[in-house]
Amino acid sequence: MIEQYGWSEQLAAAFAPHARAGHTPGRVVLQQRDGYLVLTDQGELRAKASGRLLHEAKEIGHPAVGDWVALSLSPQERTATIHAILPRSTAFVRRAAHSSRGLQIIAANIDVAFIVTSLNADLNPRRIQRYLAAAWQSGARPVVVLTKSDLSSDPEALVAEITALDVDCPVLLVSAREGLGLEALINQVKPGETCVLIGSSGVGKSSLVNAFLNEDRMATQAIRESDDQGRHTTSHRQLIMLPGGGMIVDTPGIREVGLIDAEEGVSVVFDDIEHLPQDCRFSDCSHANEPGCAVRAALEDGTLDPDRWAHFQKLKLELAAAEEKADRVAKDAERRRLAALQKHYRATKRNDRGSRD
Repeated sequence: MIEQYGWSEQLAAAFAPHARAGHTPGRVVLQQRDGYLVLTDQGELRAKASGRLLHEAKEIGHPAVGDWVALSLSPQERTATIHAILPRSTAFVRRAAHSSRGLQIIAANIDVAFIVTSLNADLNPRRIQRYLAAAWQSGARPVVVLTKSDLSSDPEALVAEITALDVDCPVLLVSAREGLGLEALINQVKPGETCVLIGSSGVGKSSLVNAFLNEDRMATQAIRESDDQGRHTTSHRQLIMLPGGGMIVDTPGIREVGLIDAEEGVSVVFDDIEHLPQDCRFSDCSHANEPGCAVRAALEDGTLDPDRWAHFQKLKLELAAAEEKADRVAKDAERRRLAALQKHYRATKRNDRGSRD
């Protein structure tokens, strides 16, 4: 059964040490607050992470939907314990809703990331660029999906607008209600591959899952007429097998993506801007008022959209701030470690003097 969910020779080789320890392979197909559902050759089992795994795990070291894991089984109770996570081929990481919670894995071992947005008032090209940066950084293949085409009077014009962002990936137009564009969408996922739907609430992710499965598996709600915003209809992350042999992960809506170590992803999305400074007269050009600035020249002749440049700068500042915070946390941890060593050293010296007296 696990072969249907993407088990491969490479995964088997990575699992070999766990097999010698008597563990069983499985894939996380459902993540909820109180535990997980894992798929094994013995079927689906309820599972929880071991105390050791939770103790040793860092921020993104907890199991996530799509992870391949090493399990010990309790067949009679139909439960399992997760002892280890196999190395991830890809990982979609975001900043958690509250900064104190650090990082969060949305999904792991994803082949295709569908960036889903609807053709209503929620359409936001800048948000699409943020999602694309995170998708490229994850290692997955991004595909932009524009849903609810039946709500737009000129959907092709909106497709052209998004394509003009130089997203360097397919841009698909679909309508789940009318069944338009679904075949082209599902053809993006090959048998054994896993895709994820990323986008805000109310853009039609659950409707797409229902259309793929040809059944009402996921609950859906109408968007609010006042602001075209949706409500969360998916309260957990779940991996679902599709009729064609692929798999899809449905996730709760994500309004914003906090970029973590996403320099590569930003470079892919803004490749044209990344190359402009190479043509500046001065290597340390701040792109303000210096003569021979290629960025200013592109802005002045219309080659570079001012809004696109402003958004690029915002993302770079966010990345720099995240890096600065990570450095500060690391330095604080090192200071605490040295202070503890000094305290231990002083206590040892006092004990030695006391024993001699």
